[in-house]
Amino acid sequence: MIVLLVALCFTDGALSQIHYSVPEEAEHGTLVGNIAEDLGLDLTKLASRRFQLVPSSRTPYLEVNLENGVLFVNEKIDREQICKQSSSCQLNMEVFLENPLELFRVEIEVVDINDNPPSFPETDLTVEISESATPGTRFPLESAFDPDVGSNALRTYDITTNNYFYLDVQTQTDGNKFAELVLEKPLDREQQAAHRYVLTAVDGGQPPRTGTALLVVKVLDSNDNVPVFEQPVYTVSLSENAPVGTLVIQLNATDLDEGLNGEIVYSFSNHISSHVKELFGIDPRTGRIEVRGEVDFEESSLYQIFIQAKDLGPNAVPAHCKVLVKVADMNDNAPEITFSTVTESVSEKAAPGTVIALLSLTDRDAEENGQIHVEILGDVPFKLKSSFRNYFTIVTDGFLNREQADSYSVTVVARDKGTPSLASSKSICVQVSDENDNVPTFSQSVYDVYVTENNVPGAYIHAVMALDPDIGQNALISYSILECDIQDMSVKTYVSINEETGYLYALRSFDYEQLKDFTFLVRAKDSGAPELSSNATVKVIIVDQNDNAPLVLAPLGKNGTAREPLPRSAEPGYLVTRVVAMDADDGENARLSYSIQRGNENGMFRLDWRTGELRTARRMSAKRDPHQQYDLVIEVRDHGQPPLSSSASVLVMVVDSMAEGRGVGDKVGASKAKDGALDLTLILIIALGSVSFIFLLVMIVLAVRCQKDKKLNIYTCLTSDCCPGCSSCCSRQGRSRNKKLSKADIMLVQSTVNVSGPGTAQVPVEESGSFGSHHQNQNYCYQVCLTPESAKTDLMFLKPCSPSRRPDTDHNPCGAIVSGYTDQQPDIISNGSILSNETKHQRTELSYLVERPRRVNSSAFQEADLVSSKDSGHGDSEQGDSDHDATNRGHSSE
Repeated sequence: MIVLLVALCFTDGALSQIHYSVPEEAEHGTLVGNIAEDLGLDLTKLASRRFQLVPSSRTPYLEVNLENGVLFVNEKIDREQICKQSSSCQLNMEVFLENPLELFRVEIEVVDINDNPPSFPETDLTVEISESATPGTRFPLESAFDPDVGSNALRTYDITTNNYFYLDVQTQTDGNKFAELVLEKPLDREQQAAHRYVLTAVDGGQPPRTGTALLVVKVLDSNDNVPVFEQPVYTVSLSENAPVGTLVIQLNATDLDEGLNGEIVYSFSNHISSHVKELFGIDPRTGRIEVRGEVDFEESSLYQIFIQAKDLGPNAVPAHCKVLVKVADMNDNAPEITFSTVTESVSEKAAPGTVIALLSLTDRDAEENGQIHVEILGDVPFKLKSSFRNYFTIVTDGFLNREQADSYSVTVVARDKGTPSLASSKSICVQVSDENDNVPTFSQSVYDVYVTENNVPGAYIHAVMALDPDIGQNALISYSILECDIQDMSVKTYVSINEETGYLYALRSFDYEQLKDFTFLVRAKDSGAPELSSNATVKVIIVDQNDNAPLVLAPLGKNGTAREPLPRSAEPGYLVTRVVAMDADDGENARLSYSIQRGNENGMFRLDWRTGELRTARRMSAKRDPHQQYDLVIEVRDHGQPPLSSSASVLVMVVDSMAEGRGVGDKVGASKAKDGALDLTLILIIALGSVSFIFLLVMIVLAVRCQKDKKLNIYTCLTSDCCPGCSSCCSRQGRSRNKKLSKADIMLVQSTVNVSGPGTAQVPVEESGSFGSHHQNQNYCYQVCLTPESAKTDLMFLKPCSPSRRPDTDHNPCGAIVSGYTDQQPDIISNGSILSNETKHQRTELSYLVERPRRVNSSAFQEADLVSSKDSGHGDSEQGDSDHDATNRGHSSE
């Protein structure tokens, strides 16, 4: 019969208890009960909730079907083998389910059946009794042993019916039965020396089982005095784990007889258990009882020792006493910690109170020695929570942060309250799994990247780096450039970034004269879910190189040579002309110095190396030929490394007067000899009138010309044949020239082409061959206006064909400082051919004149506006324009 008892005890840990009973000797497969049904569990969710046994509670005798919760007998149960003589035999199991965690304690009581008959240690029992023994004398008999318990245990003894003896069955304090043979009638050895009876032991089973032995009573001659103990029962206390040889008690019995009849021998009674004989020993002569084995309180707290004292005389009658040994508990067992289940890892975003592990505590000691205090060592974010009896759960005590600690060693210490206190500990390792809770962080919020102009397209320029304290995919960072415009072009046509390394590459060759700097945003994004990102600002600063030679702006003349008159009467320091030049570079690369390269061998002239003013160094000799000329070559050199230079040819013509000088300048020199004889006053009058007339004529011509230019929309941006944004500039808009590409015409186009396999990228790069040029064949749109008396002119005004337009960067996330026109577009490379406008470089060079007038090292360029005029004031003939262009090309060299 299987009995079910369910006791539900709900605690904070959602724990329950169920009780079954099963008879011993049940066959394999015998159904004990259905745990799931008895507890009201959903059978369909047992697998998903991982219904299972706690490993530490497994027993080979019982098994649970984890699919339907059936508890059945797995192996034949022998109660006597499992529980010995214990009155209660119980098997304990723990099962639990997850999600949520529920623990169930299953107690299975093994019910004893009457499967063992009582048995005597020997089949023949012999008792010696003196014939002088008086009626009522008791003689203890050896006890029978029945391994069954309870009602199936030994119940009584029986003896063959006779006239001399009867049995008195007595019960010990532990419930065991033993029989004493009581003399009912005096014996007479001469009539009968021995008596034989059948001694029967009967248990209480249904039906009862019996065991028999042959009892032989030998009648001896009398010894009329028996030993006597001081008291029938002795009670002593003994500490457990007492060492071998420890005195338990010193017994003393007396016998009034003398000689051998009064000499007493002590021994254990026949019915004492063999286990007691293993633990204790008695000295037969002295009656001293000592510890012989290991006394363990946890095994038994009380021992009964039955002692008999017998003299050595004939027909000795033994005397009996009982010694009760109470074992005092010692704190000799440390608490035991058993982990039933442990979670290998916990998410760093787990809520406080998340269960990490389930553990149980046991201590075999009693009372205070068995009371346990448990705690977690160290400063860890976990705590213990009591669940059921000595069961505890380890739960999180706050939020976790994997970036601060990716794992924890949780040490549980259990300590009892004994003296001295004993403790034990166990540790578990809890891994903290990562969550994407950290944004990638750049090492700098702003990166200043310096790139020298004329760089090679595709060159590495810098590297940005972001760090993410997460791990795995959550820390896998990819880089990208946020879309924005620079000079109306996508920033991705200027720079690119390696999405894995953060390396930045220039996609084109930068020109400082066109673009000073620009900014853009770089984004670092991790691969977590959800993705997190941050931005950093990259400011690319173009560093100037000395790649532009100085450009001579004045004086200008036909066929590359400027003609300047010099009066023969000029004083030392007379200003012959001013050499005006500019350099498109910046800083030291644009700081110019002037020097006379040749033609001044006799030291007639001196040139201010800073301002370019050419002055006479001494008086003109009167002996010189009136038509003497000085062919000077003036070099303009910048201070870059390496320095670049250009030269200008100035032909200084010595004249007797300024009027003659102007005639020479206009190629009308025939009248010079006729005017030589005029009176000096007349010459001055004529000169003053001529100057006034020519000045008026020039002003009229300029006014008419400017009016005409306005009507023709010279200053509008309609064509790119001359300069950026100009149309019909200087009446030469139709004369376009073939020229080489400048570095600004280079654009690196990135494309993905499958060559050796998918994902292989190639970046085609085409470079112009004009990177090393210094703008020797550039067509600049400007005019130089000189007053008629050029020898005393200190100012020159320069003006482009149309004003520049400033870029609108209000809504552009990229910032750029640009020289030139914002509508300028980079060339597009298609199949190796350049499809851009051929005059792009002309527009670029004009931008230098528009945006950087400060670079012209002359006081003439400190005015607010720039004005156009012809090179020598001889009209605007086609031939004059051609000479002007030739001068530009011939006087710009390294």
